[in-house]
Amino acid sequence: MIDRYTRPEMGHIFSLENKYAVWQEIEVLACEAQAELGKSGITREEAAWIRAHAAFNRAEVDEIEAVTNHDVIAFLTNMGSYIDAEVPEGDPKPSRWVHYGMTSSDLGDTALCYQLTQACDLIIDDCRALGEICLRRAFEERDTLCVGRTHGIHAEPMTFGMKFGSWAWELHRDLERLTDARKNVAFGAISGAVGTYSSIDPFVEEYVCEHLGLAHDPLSTQVISRDHHAYLAGVLATCAATLERIATEIRNLQKTDTLEAEEPFKKGQKGSSAMPHKRNPITMEKVCGLSRVVKANAQVAFDNVALWHERDISHSSAERVAQADSFIALDHMFQCMLRVVDGLILYPARMKANLDQTRGLIFSSKVLLALVDTGITREDAYKIVQRNSMAVWDDVHNAVEGPGLRERLEADPDCTVPAEKLDEIFDPWDFLTRVDVVFKRLEGLSF
Repeated sequence: MIDRYTRPEMGHIFSLENKYAVWQEIEVLACEAQAELGKSGITREEAAWIRAHAAFNRAEVDEIEAVTNHDVIAFLTNMGSYIDAEVPEGDPKPSRWVHYGMTSSDLGDTALCYQLTQACDLIIDDCRALGEICLRRAFEERDTLCVGRTHGIHAEPMTFGMKFGSWAWELHRDLERLTDARKNVAFGAISGAVGTYSSIDPFVEEYVCEHLGLAHDPLSTQVISRDHHAYLAGVLATCAATLERIATEIRNLQKTDTLEAEEPFKKGQKGSSAMPHKRNPITMEKVCGLSRVVKANAQVAFDNVALWHERDISHSSAERVAQADSFIALDHMFQCMLRVVDGLILYPARMKANLDQTRGLIFSSKVLLALVDTGITREDAYKIVQRNSMAVWDDVHNAVEGPGLRERLEADPDCTVPAEKLDEIFDPWDFLTRVDVVFKRLEGLSF
């Protein structure tokens, strides 16, 4: 998954090396909290020794886990060996204070939430960067005329800048959701076997969480409730859907029959092994495909919310796959979108040709209103416009030369709109006299 469009930092966050590093920090912080509390017997000197000598070796942890079949115990055994390595023979071993009064989920869940905040920070940066690109390009293309489409059919004129602007607004909403989801998952819990603090003072939890930038869970049941994680997964899925929406639009606009926009095609790139002429929207197709993975993984997170009683581990195996995959895939998707949207190639001349392709049919709504303004009922006006429009429609789609909508209306004795009004109506910019309102709102948008 990690390639030239994916930052290695995201993959590292979900690596065992990073997880164990976070585990080590949590265990050291817990020892320091116990020493500051002064109740368990650990001294400040011992806590300082643990801080200075704590370490782990992933390969060694793996070897121990092969025997213990318990990842936390394997890690603690390995970490303890480093802490005690230089302790004189016969002296008390400082490692005895590591994991004092804690259970595995105290360590694992707190670390996982911290890792998720790390990952959220990268995705937030991604979202902000793409939003800024869309906002910039919206103003660059605010006057680039193109046809709007509904149901895939030509509708009314718009500007291409509005497409970028719509994407910018959606990314801004994604950014707000991501920020809230990060806050919602930034929790830690060190409360013991079933969350009663039976063997550990709540101060330790508060101390560790404060130093990690987390809030302490107000009531954990050994595990931090997975509704936090489900909400985050849903937000990631929404972000993926946003990127899929943008990618789908670019794919549609790159079709040979449309060709108004095209993802960058660099020198030396090949589009097809069989057809040398091909320039395919492969990056946007990849984004659409990966979106399915992120959206599907959200269902895993929702299924993980319901556990047996205070805790089971049915959630653990699933989320170890789904969370890492979702974040790595989404980060990759963002890197792809940053490159493509920033370098998106536009073809304004083709946009103008497409705008004229239906020989004036896109002006039908303005004609309808103009007929009503002359005193004709809306129903009768609709019949006049539709009758002439369908004749043009048949000519266009049968590749038959013939008069456009403007010419047919002028020849229709039932059309009561004067020629000078038709001149005004059949100007695409007549549809866009209020478009400045849209861009004025965009001026107030910031990432």
